[in-house]
Amino acid sequence: MEYIAKPFGFIMKLCYNLLSNYGVAIILFTLITKVILFPIALWTHKNSLNLIRIQPQLNNIKAKYFGEKDKISDEQLKLYKEQHYHPLAGLIPMIIQLFLLMCVIQIIYNPLTHILSLGKEEITQLLTFVCDKTGFDITSNTVQLFAVREVQNGLSLAGICSNSTTAAIDSLNMNFCGFDLSATPFTAGGIMYIVPVLAGLSALALCLFQNIKNPLQAEQNRFEQIGTNAVSIGISLVLGGFVPAGIGFYWICSNLFTMVQQLILNTVMNPKKYIDYDALENSKKELEKLSSVGGTNSPKRGTELYKREKRDYKRFFSIENKHLVIYAENGGFYKYFERIINYILNNSNIVIHYVTNDPNDNIFNLEKEKKNLRAYFIGEKKMMTLFMKMDADIVLMTTPDLETYYYKRSYVKKDIEYIYTVHGPMSTHMVMHKGCLDHFDTIFCVGDFQIPEIRKQEELYNLPQKELVVCGYGFLEALQEKYDNMPKSENAKPKILIAPSWQEDNILDSCIDKLLYELLKKGYNVVVRPHPEYKKRYPNRLEALVEKYKDYDGNDLTFELDFSNADSIYNSDIVITDWSSTCFEFSYVTLKPCIFIDTPPKIYNEDYEEIGIEPLELKLRNIIGKRYKPNEFDGMSTDIAKMLQNKNEYTEKIKEIRTQYVANYGKSGEVAGKYIIKRLIQKQKEQNKNGSN
Repeated sequence: MEYIAKPFGFIMKLCYNLLSNYGVAIILFTLITKVILFPIALWTHKNSLNLIRIQPQLNNIKAKYFGEKDKISDEQLKLYKEQHYHPLAGLIPMIIQLFLLMCVIQIIYNPLTHILSLGKEEITQLLTFVCDKTGFDITSNTVQLFAVREVQNGLSLAGICSNSTTAAIDSLNMNFCGFDLSATPFTAGGIMYIVPVLAGLSALALCLFQNIKNPLQAEQNRFEQIGTNAVSIGISLVLGGFVPAGIGFYWICSNLFTMVQQLILNTVMNPKKYIDYDALENSKKELEKLSSVGGTNSPKRGTELYKREKRDYKRFFSIENKHLVIYAENGGFYKYFERIINYILNNSNIVIHYVTNDPNDNIFNLEKEKKNLRAYFIGEKKMMTLFMKMDADIVLMTTPDLETYYYKRSYVKKDIEYIYTVHGPMSTHMVMHKGCLDHFDTIFCVGDFQIPEIRKQEELYNLPQKELVVCGYGFLEALQEKYDNMPKSENAKPKILIAPSWQEDNILDSCIDKLLYELLKKGYNVVVRPHPEYKKRYPNRLEALVEKYKDYDGNDLTFELDFSNADSIYNSDIVITDWSSTCFEFSYVTLKPCIFIDTPPKIYNEDYEEIGIEPLELKLRNIIGKRYKPNEFDGMSTDIAKMLQNKNEYTEKIKEIRTQYVANYGKSGEVAGKYIIKRLIQKQKEQNKNGSN
């Protein structure tokens, strides 16, 4: 370091000779080094802006290949090359700063060498003499500083050095504003304790400033910024307290000049001219959404559930030539696949690979009973990686937004057929997000009415045509079988079930009191069954409502808060709802009418009117029952009495509607299963043909 520091020592000597003040010389030295190195700082600033400019693309890569570290790394390196970004350039300022710091340390510790420019032999002779006289360790880093203090305190160098050398040492003034810049603060004590405090404050000021003004540091998350701040402040306290105060003073000056330099850099190359901050913010939000996926469904590292997930993930990919994979979000989704699964298992030798986010899914019990069924537990976060590496022929799922949200189409196998099975007997264009089905290859439709809805969207938005298979609705058939086997009996008092949805301004939040008043005054047996999501989101509201009506007899009013059994729905005489699909399932199965309260509807696609087709959930409200505006219930009890008295009129009407809008009633699993088997056979033939070619 003695030789490396010589050029900078020369600059420091010039500064000292010019100003005859050690502290001011350090200030000037720091400024000169900043000016000399400004071109490098400008190049580094430009490189940082380039990184932030491409950050939206980097975030999109992370989102697209979420969890696939190797793939993300490969794609990022490609982007770096395309955009001429140098990842290691960010280290240059730190390397330069450390290099300069080491040089300054060498200069401050060795004033005889760098400030007074004494010859090596003369310095050795002088130090040997001083150490012999005082017993000081000649190998100590501070030996030159010690020798200077001893000479200035009266130690004679007669016969050792020339008079001019002695005079130069005597005139070397290392004091500045009452501080001895040659002293170590934590050793000297007293006023010197201010130096490490100022060094730490200057580092804190720089960090806070950089968090706002440095474009790269401003984009760090709070945790990264805190880490950077802590390291910088820690280094500053060490430099300010455990080494000569001159080094700490240089560090303080460097921190302050760095802030000025950053302002100049931002003026020369304004970040706002290079960076699309809106795109950057949107990409960060998208990545944050993915990072927050999982919740209780993503096991914590080290737990037994984590080990189980890891085993199942490995087992899933250890199997080659997977033909059919079914993905379920939780244990409650098996009901949508049950009839399809049973048909395929009973009519083929196809092995079904069933992946669920629920470790307690009943599929793991069914796996033991069904020969060709394989079940896997994969948490939601890990599931994103599994989707990207999917290697099956067909993937069947009820989760929409393929490719546009968490789960992407496979980048490993490009010819997978992704099938979406609709899990509700309603339309596809109002209560489903716009574009949520765009990236599926095939849709299993409930009825013919969904075909023009989907085709119109394909036409409007210039989408390739999907395969539309009219299968029906297996879950409704299962409900029908259960209802048919239930014991039937007339209710002593007509039973009215209130089954609201949970969105804003639902029945419970807008008109429940007036509705209950209208029903209870006529002596009906009223059951209120909140939506499970309402109970989950608004427990305090629900608790207050139950408390309000606690004095009512159970034969008059009941709040059903246990959702494990749905029998109460199907032994009701009439269901009242706002926008819950429960009412349609109730009517289709029991052939009994519903009452609809026209609260604001659930609209997930604000552009649904572009399709030009009235959604079925709006159309049927006028057919299978009656509609009321919120809080306008006069005459409702009379209407209910008429509906109960003339229920046979609704029976035939609802049966006709069910036949019209729910296809293949009783055979949906067979239709869907046959399609899957046929497609797998076709794919196998194509693969065999391509293999022979």
